[in-house]
Amino acid sequence: MENADCLVVGGGIAGLQAAIQLGRYEHRVMVIDAGGGRSTLCRSYHNLLGWPDGVSGEELRRLGRLQAERLGVQFVQDEIVQAVQKGKIGEGFELWGKSGRGYAGRLLLLATGLMDRLPDVPGLKPCLGLTVYVCPDCDGYEIRDKVTIVMGSGDAGAAMALKLSRRTDRLTYVNHQQCAVQSKFVKALQEKGIELVQEDIQEVITAGAGAFGGVVLGSGKRLTAERGFIAFGGNEVKSDLARQLGAERMENRHILTDPRSKMTSVPFVWAAGDVGVHAEQVTIAMGEGAQAAIWMNKALLHMQEDASVHRVLIRS
Repeated sequence: MENADCLVVGGGIAGLQAAIQLGRYEHRVMVIDAGGGRSTLCRSYHNLLGWPDGVSGEELRRLGRLQAERLGVQFVQDEIVQAVQKGKIGEGFELWGKSGRGYAGRLLLLATGLMDRLPDVPGLKPCLGLTVYVCPDCDGYEIRDKVTIVMGSGDAGAAMALKLSRRTDRLTYVNHQQCAVQSKFVKALQEKGIELVQEDIQEVITAGAGAFGGVVLGSGKRLTAERGFIAFGGNEVKSDLARQLGAERMENRHILTDPRSKMTSVPFVWAAGDVGVHAEQVTIAMGEGAQAAIWMNKALLHMQEDASVHRVLIRS
């Protein structure tokens, strides 16, 4: 069983920022990361302070890990599948990975994030974050006045197309797999002049270096465009460890936390980033990671003070 003061599950943006903050407090910190994750799919974030020309999720993670390792943070590649509380509240937690390895810590941060539901369409992934986007708040700016195709499913895709209509009036919504679209959305699309195409997407047209050129439909018809957006709904919220520990979750499986400390309903278990009640922003994930770490440090200091008092009482 490997031990640490703080266990961080998830090596994405929130987990890395928390690890850096905890490392600066000089605690023993272990980040357990399965690899992958939402941030690894984004080829370029353009809305981050200090990166006007964009930075990829992979590069941010690489730099964050280097920074954390310099502070003594330990990284382990494993997928945690089981989480249990040891004994009484405050006695710590045990985690078990797919590898069969066990990890023990006094405090636990869940920064496991979520994954967008993406269709298995050739040519799509190389464009993500460069010319095809998932977040209108992050990247709506990138499609202004450009010919844009929303690749989506049912109401989720229709709602995305309507939201993006203030950025461009050159929109087409392709309803992949032809899921039902409510009549109110169909009417709204018509009023906005957004074409609704009820066909599967066979492949994404690319022009190299992540340049989106449109889509080829199942019928063989080609729709050309300059930008794309994804909206399939049903994203996977990776909060099963919180469920195992009894933490309160919303109906959509996002973890509820205290807004000030980011602690969950289970004492000494925190959550940060997209796995929480979220805004799906890198900057917010960073902030929540640091916020959780600050309160984890407070908890550890209290634990140490209580232990010191206990030792004094025993000796006297």
